[in-house]
Amino acid sequence: DYSKKLFLLLLSCVALIISNNKVDSLSTTSVVGLNYGLLGDNLPSPSNVIKFYKSQNVAKIRIFEPNKDVLNALRGNREIGVTVGIKNEDLAALAANKDAVKSWFATNIDPYIADVNITFITVGNQAIPGDIYGPHVLPVIQSLIDLVKSRNLPISISTTVTTTSLAVLKPPSAGVLTPQARQQLVPVLRLLSQTSTPIFVNIYPYYFYASDPKNVPLEYANFNTDQIVVKDGALKYSNLFDAIFDAFLWAMEKEGVKGLPLVVSETGWPSAGNGGMTTPALQYTYIGNFVKHVASGKGTPKRPNSRIDGYIFETYNENQKPVGIYQHFGLYDPTETTPMYKLY
Repeated sequence: DYSKKLFLLLLSCVALIISNNKVDSLSTTSVVGLNYGLLGDNLPSPSNVIKFYKSQNVAKIRIFEPNKDVLNALRGNREIGVTVGIKNEDLAALAANKDAVKSWFATNIDPYIADVNITFITVGNQAIPGDIYGPHVLPVIQSLIDLVKSRNLPISISTTVTTTSLAVLKPPSAGVLTPQARQQLVPVLRLLSQTSTPIFVNIYPYYFYASDPKNVPLEYANFNTDQIVVKDGALKYSNLFDAIFDAFLWAMEKEGVKGLPLVVSETGWPSAGNGGMTTPALQYTYIGNFVKHVASGKGTPKRPNSRIDGYIFETYNENQKPVGIYQHFGLYDPTETTPMYKLY
């Protein structure tokens, strides 16, 4: 029943997008992608996953490392845009010298450029802010930018950060970066702003709700109310996602970075793992409302009438992640024997 409900809900989102001129007749798939994680021992083969994506008209995916099986399965499927991540554990070696970056690129990207539509490379995943990996992000980004520019390749270079880099969230205009994030992230933001390359940001209203359910209304966290919950000067917020998004915009502007595009690298809601806060119905509500919000084309209060570009976390439940909610963000259960429901 849950699968059928999500199928019908997201089909209705497609109809909304197709009929909504504010998003220039873009399909859902052009603005909403899927994260494809591999931390499970019961997942479908990459070739079957890619066939599934094609059957559902998924137009973009994000993988967390250059997995050769996945990239080989993507050969010839250039209608799917691919964001490839560099593992945090690889950053120190790559930051040491540009030759290491060239070698990584030659091994992990070059063999696939001709027939895989690699659109972004993200340097690390939530490495900033952090003592271990954070300092290595900027030099690797710079080396990769120099490399793709020298070869005139249509691949953009960025990194993925989390909203825990914000010291203040409420109201959104009070958003500032933590001292460590300021030191590590601001140089990256200024580099990206030179070419208007998006910064990738993970946005999870679930965590704010779960950590303070008395003060964060559920309806505010999962887009399920039209009532104004937070007023910030002339800006009014009826959902927490917009507040987090705009808080990050405010934080960047306070560092002198204005107008930089923002891609939502991850957003989602677990279907189990934390009692009544994590149910299939709540996941169904959040994901469906997120897609509707993207479809509306209305943007956020601080950046109105601006398309939100992002990826849902994630495709499958992954049973090799830590026990608890982390195993239950998947939209699909890989052990289901019945056909998977449509996402779009």
